[in-house]
Amino acid sequence: MPKFSPSTLAFADDVADRRDASDGFSRFGAYLGYNASLLHEDGDLLSAQQFAFAAWQTATAPVMSPGYVRVRPDLHSLTLVSYGEDLDQVAVRIDVPLRHHQLAAAPDHRLSDWQRDVWATDGAFTALEEPRPTGRSALLITATLLLPVPTYDLITPTVAAPGPRMTMQAKDAVNSLVGFVNMHAHLVNDLAAGGVR
Repeated sequence: MPKFSPSTLAFADDVADRRDASDGFSRFGAYLGYNASLLHEDGDLLSAQQFAFAAWQTATAPVMSPGYVRVRPDLHSLTLVSYGEDLDQVAVRIDVPLRHHQLAAAPDHRLSDWQRDVWATDGAFTALEEPRPTGRSALLITATLLLPVPTYDLITPTVAAPGPRMTMQAKDAVNSLVGFVNMHAHLVNDLAAGGVR
């Protein structure tokens, strides 16, 4: 099974996908079937951009939990968003919580900071959560990266109905996006001190 590392922000878990498949083929494929209405527009094929959104939405929480795509626990979110003048382009949005010691200038020491969630960790990468209520004010900082996805990285579907072919195309779309995200891991690591919290 793939592991998170400084160069891995996300991965597609094909081992768990097949192992946990109710149809013996793909758990992700079964979820595509449950969400078939996302995979076509009145029976017509989706554009590559629309297909990227549908595949990613299905492959990640809250639709699939755990998702076909696993996201490094130190990230608050890794989603797709529309951007551009006509909102016809795709970008990856990565929300990275930053702790006070990672800032160039330290804020007032009386302010609470993000806390480590000891139950949500994957080795060196630990999720951060809001501090427990103590009556103290908190300064919780999150950096957002927006990474435009080149259209050549998007997959155009050739079918509009769920099934093995749709599953393979959706996996290709998701894996292409995961590869794109991981190519930009250095940007997250620059913000998050290499994942060390």
